[in-house]
Amino acid sequence: MYSHTGRPSIPPERLLKSMILMALYSVRSDRLFCETLDYNILFRWFLDMSLDERSFDHSVFSKNRD
Repeated sequence: MYSHTGRPSIPPERLLKSMILMALYSVRSDRLFCETLDYNILFRWFLDMSLDERSFDHSVFSKNRD
């Protein structure tokens, strides 16, 4: 279903959960949220991300909003 080349795609439910976290914790910046994913285990658990998985790029949010 997903491409094997290029940047891996992000499941839509993970993006929706990310937007919920941003609203609940008053994270106003997409870039700040993506940086927070590097060290916040609670956010990673809620998004079903493993500890060694790379956090996604901040531009994903703006592309998703369009």
